[in-house]
Amino acid sequence: MDRLWAPWRIKYVTAKKNKKGCVFCASLKNKHSKAIIFRSSYSFVILNAFPYNNGHLMVVPKRHIADIYNLKDNEIIDFFRSLSKARQLLDKVLRPDGYNGGFNLFPQAGAGITGHFHFHLVPRWLGDTNFMPVIFDTKIISQSLDELSKKLKDAYTE
Repeated sequence: MDRLWAPWRIKYVTAKKNKKGCVFCASLKNKHSKAIIFRSSYSFVILNAFPYNNGHLMVVPKRHIADIYNLKDNEIIDFFRSLSKARQLLDKVLRPDGYNGGFNLFPQAGAGITGHFHFHLVPRWLGDTNFMPVIFDTKIISQSLDELSKKLKDAYTE
């Protein structure tokens, strides 16, 4: 295959790389964001705009902080409740076989967004690694972000 059709990535490719401000804080201010699945008292769950796999969510504290040790006790509890709820939603909507999850703290650890601490929750399925990522270093995402956002939000309100 010579080409992979991925029109949703054009925004990322053509975006100005030196935007000022925080992408998470900007999303949080947008009360009508399609990417935010739900908000809790101290955190929110958002779709990754450039996912590693279908259903890739991020749990983000509302307060702009750079590291986990800056979380207050009530924020920690809320953060992990939101993580648990995010996983329940993914279980209900996508029924993955497992998950990868983690923090990328600081650029040296691969963090693309370094100023606002967040957790990645990535659904996985048995056999979801096929020849595309192995041979071509290309991942195929099988569902649009808009469609997934609607399904997760519908599941959240049930």
